[in-house]
Amino acid sequence: MTVGERLGMVRQRISAACQRAGRSSEDITLVAITKGVAPPAILEAYRAGARHFGENRVQEAADKLLALLPDMPEATWHMVGHLQTNKVKMALGLFGIIHSVDSLKLAQSLSQRATGRLSILLQVNVSGEASKMGLPPEAVAGVAAQITALSGLELVGLMTIAPQVDDPEKVRPVFRRLRELRDSLGLRNLSMGMTDDFEVAVEEGATMVRLGRAIFGP
Repeated sequence: MTVGERLGMVRQRISAACQRAGRSSEDITLVAITKGVAPPAILEAYRAGARHFGENRVQEAADKLLALLPDMPEATWHMVGHLQTNKVKMALGLFGIIHSVDSLKLAQSLSQRATGRLSILLQVNVSGEASKMGLPPEAVAGVAAQITALSGLELVGLMTIAPQVDDPEKVRPVFRRLRELRDSLGLRNLSMGMTDDFEVAVEEGATMVRLGRAIFGP
């Protein structure tokens, strides 16, 4: 299948998940994850209607944007991978939104260098896996409160990466816990759900899903 055909199938699956949950598909932002994807395929996704793109690494994003920006004027780029503080300045010049703020220190570094209003999400390690970045759920409220005092930042939601499992139903409690935490903080966005589990994430309240293989293939 072409990238455009895969993108169409993904949209259909999102729409069906929204119907099951009594939601509108217009509430879901589809972020096409372009880690390891060549610029021609990214441009194909853009021409098929994708407008939100996500990268895991700052340098890889910089190289791609240099080649793609003239042909993708309406694209919004999302930083979804771990962001080191020494890459903050470069990241601010590339991304319109950062999903992976996993510490107050990183938020402070972004605030110090931000020149406008930057949208951020706090990454939460809901599952408690040692291999994953993110704040423990019990620390989120305190960090969120401190971020509201920082200039240049707008905390718009929470993000998590669910464990890899053979049955997406097994991670439903992870997504539900993040939604409950988001609701307790009065935030809007939930960035959760990837290729293997995005339909369950949508059913549990995701407003942003991050899909790579589902759009670009293995």
